Amino acid sequence: MASTDLGGRLTHGPEEPSLGQLFADLTRELTTLVRQELALATTEMGQKASQVGRDIAYLALGGAVAYAGFLALVAAVIALIATAVPLWVSALVVGLVIAGIGYFLVQRGLDALKHVDLTPRVTVETLKEDAQWAKQQTR
Repeated sequence: MASTDLGGRLTHGPEEPSLGQLFADLTRELTTLVRQELALATTEMGQKASQVGRDIAYLALGGAVAYAGFLALVAAVIALIATAVPLWVSALVVGLVIAGIGYFLVQRGLDALKHVDLTPRVTVETLKEDAQWAKQQTR
């Protein structure tokens, strides 16, 4: 495309991009942006899944300790207490104590899971910024 310079001379400078080219560039940039956002969301969710995995480990550990405690202590303690009270009372007392310990451990794991925020906050914020950028590009 021909244009004039400050001295009024005819020059052949770079042409302005066409509307079709501008939309093609915008589409390409938006595609790249969406791919980057998906990668960010994947990374962020992976980090959150790792936290949830640790909290689930507390649940599993609590259940295993409660079960092992039940198996190991029940027989010995029931036998010991049964020397002073009837056998059924001894079994009831030991069972309640072991169940209480297991309940505490399970509650700790559940409480930790309740405090995990699974929302990919960084991704949400960048998506808002991207939407603003896209609006500005189409003006």
